[in-house]
Amino acid sequence: MTALTPLFTPHWNAELELGYARFDESTRPVLRRHSGPLRVQKHLYPEGPEVCQHIIVHPPGGIAGGDRLDISATVGTGAWSQLTSPGAAKWYRAGGLAFQTVRLRVEPGATLEWLPQESIVYSAAQAELSTAIELEGDARLFYWDIVALGRPASAERFDAGHFQAQLDIRRDGELLWHERQRVVGGDGLLDSPIGLGGQPVFATLIVSGEIQPELLERCREWPSQVRGDMTQLPGLLIGRCLADEALHARAWLIDMWRLLRPELLGRQAVPPRIWST
Repeated sequence: MTALTPLFTPHWNAELELGYARFDESTRPVLRRHSGPLRVQKHLYPEGPEVCQHIIVHPPGGIAGGDRLDISATVGTGAWSQLTSPGAAKWYRAGGLAFQTVRLRVEPGATLEWLPQESIVYSAAQAELSTAIELEGDARLFYWDIVALGRPASAERFDAGHFQAQLDIRRDGELLWHERQRVVGGDGLLDSPIGLGGQPVFATLIVSGEIQPELLERCREWPSQVRGDMTQLPGLLIGRCLADEALHARAWLIDMWRLLRPELLGRQAVPPRIWST
């Protein structure tokens, strides 16, 4: 009997490791190591030397079964890093699991802004994401994520596959935020009024610190095309929204960023040029 040849399934394993340090009044990259198709473009300083901006690029443009992306970044004491992406991350229909792991460490006096564009999870994708953020001392964080299930513009519903995500945020080893999400294609949660209510896009905003009640109400009452709200917890501000398009969710997050950044980070918001292209 002829032995069966194992099925070959091509996949990408990609790693990116970044590090930033403060030198006088500027933040500079001190570590940029990558393996596979995952890297950053040239560092930018649209706000001046204090804030180092990097754009994380995944050249294949999509994530398929068997792919594994590992991203880690350390923002050293007093440094300020802003990380974003040039476009949506696309999780393709696949017969196997695909993974993304993000590990972020922010040292005392440092600031990290993690502001990627949306993740589009195609029907029948099998996407599993894990994010762990370590804050030390008075480190500051501005974080968001956007998930679009299916492709509404192509009349594709998320009726097969699954999306799974885990997020842990700690300060000095103490757990501040733990969240697990799992959405299965075709589940009643997609249309339930206590779930996504028929909206294929959901977004999360998490910012360290606390704001005045007046600003909180202003955020809650801000006119937008999403169903969103904001909650102040001890040491963390949490925002959520549901939308019919990723564009609307991203616009809401950018508006919240413009409102909150001066209060919580002490700088006016300067949107990365890549967001408008």
